[in-house]
Formats: sequence, structure tokens, C-alpha cells
Amino acid sequence: MDQPDNLIHQPVRLKIMAALKALPAAEQIEFVRLRKLVDATEGNLGAHIQTLEHAGYVAVEKDFAENRPRTRVKLSKHGRRAFEDYTAFLRDLIDGAS
Repeated sequence: MDQPDNLIHQPVRLKIMAALKALPAAEQIEFVRLRKLVDATEGNLGAHIQTLEHAGYVAVEKDFAENRPRTRVKLSKHGRRAFEDYTAFLRDLIDGAS
């Protein structure tokens, strides 16, 4: 990889991916909690999640909990690998600069 993954490199999407990568594999986080973690508005977060979902980096599940709509997000295997490649690119960049 000679360039960072532009889908992940955007600051809000980078925060989303990092937050999801910190979870155990296949674990989901609720949209409301993720919004607080990345400090984004609902609309902004929703748009970024949709971009990541279309790329296959995240999976979104919508259901109801106690008669309230609930959206949960998790990192896909493809997304986990993409984030690992992205962080490896940054490590190589830093190692090459020293």
C-alpha cells in the first residue's frame, strides 16, 4: 500500500473504525454510544457509517429494544483487515521517517 485508505483516513471514519476495532471481534456497539465516542452529530455519523457499510467495512443491524428503534454497528472481517492494513501503512511511514 503506497497511499492510506481514503475511506478510513477521513477523521470521523478513522474514529469509527478505531472504536469498532477496540471491541472483540463480531461485537456490536449501539449507534448512540458510538456517536458519543466519536463526538459526531447523528446525521454526520449516519452518513459516515453508510459510507463504511457500502465499502463492506462495517455491518449495521437495525431492530427494536423495548419498543424503541435500535441501530448497532460492528466491524466486518473485511473492515478489520482494512484497518490493520491502514495502521500498518502508518507504522511503515513512521518507521521510514526515523
